[in-house]
Amino acid sequence: MTGYPFRRLRMSTAAGLIALSLVSCESQERGAGPSPHAHPSHAVAHGPFTRKMDESMRLMAEAMADSRMTGDPDHDFAALMVAHHQGAVDMAKAVLEHGKDPVLRRLAQEIIVTQQQEIGVMKSRMTVTSPARRGSEPGSPGRIPGPFEPIRRLAEPVRPPAEPVRPDKEVSGGGSGTGAGAVIPVSGQDRVYTADQTSNTVSVIDPAANRLLGVIRLGDPVPGALSPLYRGQLLVHGMGFSPDHRTIAVVSIGSNSVTLIETATNKVKGVVYVGRSPHETFFTPDGRELWATVRGEDYVSVIDPVRMREKRRVRTANGPGMVLFRPDGRYAFVPSSFTPEVDVVDTRTYRVVARVPQASPFSPNLAVSRDGTEVWFTLKDSGKTQVMSARPPFRILATLDTGPITNHVTLVDNAKGRFGYVTVGGENAVKVYRRGTTPALVATVPTGDLPHGIWVSGDGTRVYVGLENQDAVAAVDTLTNRVIATIPIGQQPQQLLYVPRAVPTGGGTDNLMPLGVAGKAGHLTLGAPKGSGGRGHATVSVNALGALDLLQVAATGLEPGKDYTLWLTENRAAPFGRKEALTMFTTNAAGAQVSQAIGLLREVLTPATAAERAAARERFLIITRADSDTAVAVQESSEPMPPTPGLRPDPAPAAG
Repeated sequence: MTGYPFRRLRMSTAAGLIALSLVSCESQERGAGPSPHAHPSHAVAHGPFTRKMDESMRLMAEAMADSRMTGDPDHDFAALMVAHHQGAVDMAKAVLEHGKDPVLRRLAQEIIVTQQQEIGVMKSRMTVTSPARRGSEPGSPGRIPGPFEPIRRLAEPVRPPAEPVRPDKEVSGGGSGTGAGAVIPVSGQDRVYTADQTSNTVSVIDPAANRLLGVIRLGDPVPGALSPLYRGQLLVHGMGFSPDHRTIAVVSIGSNSVTLIETATNKVKGVVYVGRSPHETFFTPDGRELWATVRGEDYVSVIDPVRMREKRRVRTANGPGMVLFRPDGRYAFVPSSFTPEVDVVDTRTYRVVARVPQASPFSPNLAVSRDGTEVWFTLKDSGKTQVMSARPPFRILATLDTGPITNHVTLVDNAKGRFGYVTVGGENAVKVYRRGTTPALVATVPTGDLPHGIWVSGDGTRVYVGLENQDAVAAVDTLTNRVIATIPIGQQPQQLLYVPRAVPTGGGTDNLMPLGVAGKAGHLTLGAPKGSGGRGHATVSVNALGALDLLQVAATGLEPGKDYTLWLTENRAAPFGRKEALTMFTTNAAGAQVSQAIGLLREVLTPATAAERAAARERFLIITRADSDTAVAVQESSEPMPPTPGLRPDPAPAAG
């Protein structure tokens, strides 16, 4: 027999002794009665090491207290021991940082190596065990009370009690529908909002009539938005709303800002400036805080929405993409767009308590189920969607191959069951999965060009989908999975929200403006050359920016990790004649990519009439490998940019 099992027992015992000693110290420091076994010197030690050990013990006790007995001994043992081992690893790291005894430092190193290995084994076994029964929410019989429960309660910082949800404040959010609140039928009081990245507007839709009411103009299009004296918002992109449905918060990536807008009047209440390149934002379930992910850095900005200023920062992995909360407000979930992990944040302590691996680095969006059991998050670079548990130990439950340019997800509960709706930009469709132990694809809904944002109505009977390369919103009936309306909006919608009862009284059209220049756009489609056997495909939008135009191409069906060029050519088919390169791009792991170019493009690509086509000498688009002249996608169709007589671009700001 080798000595390895005894070494593991020794290390586990050492970790246990450390934990027990901290339990004693914890009781004294927090006012518990004296103990004959207490160590007075520990009770008054508040240096860096003591604080780290205290935090390690608190997190371990909390994770164990939050674990739930399922009735399966294998699963329950692994769930408890993962938390226990992680506590030992954290304490051992603190000893290595502050301790000097060479024997204890060597022991700490062994604890870190072996117990991290064992954590990996136990997590892998948990994914294959089938619990005999599910645990329940904290405080129910399924929860493990044990000796750690009082420590967990003592460790909790005191926060003011959450405001109770009144009947007129149904919770609607989490990217998944109506939260834990009441079902709210579709009505003219509801609103659908889109963040229009190119026109720098917010489009406002009445879902009862499926009609655009107007736009909230937050800034000017490029090139005016590039002036050094420009004061508007730039790259309007992300959005969230308050639990009382009275405020939406709009993130502008280029101006590093969060704009708060009153839903009843469409009036800007104020602007909060945060760090570099924020991406998404959402209110806590009690409405007291607004969290914004600062994707260009490594933190979430926590904003006081009343005082309209940042109050603190929550450190996360580099590139936090989005944040949503469990309906009870206990945890925040933050996927990353640059680092392959989802961070789980305890909202009471503002600390990351779990780091869940993503299948690939680029996650832009997630949704949380109404019952607080599931989190679905998308992976745009690899074309996947992953499902994780919203309860400790926050493990991955399923990985779905959803398709190229997988964008956003929303979770739907309706009369037919529980579903996940995922926008797949590279397939111009929304894919519908029945939720359960093994999510199953049950429908594919063609929507239009490059579906991006998606949100469910208050009663789960509809989802609304932003079509990025069609400058429109598609309304989908979730009971039939058919598009029932397509609504023209501002340019290149990104995030989309459905806010029930956003306008309690009145028409809700105050301070709205017509589309104007934002309504001018042309659209083209590219496909593989006939007989080539290829799968290349692309949708293209050409958006008017006043004097200039923005072209955006969304290409799929190409070789992963290769360089490609989008060309402007004289002829639709080979020989193509003179070629001018518009943009180059490298495909992602799913063989897809989105790229942009700016220039005078509308007249040659999307002429409105035959006369304009002849006068402008119409041009066409093709895609080739960067190292080849052979086309992998050629222009198949085009929808001209509509003429707007008398429309002139707004004057640009002075050059400075």
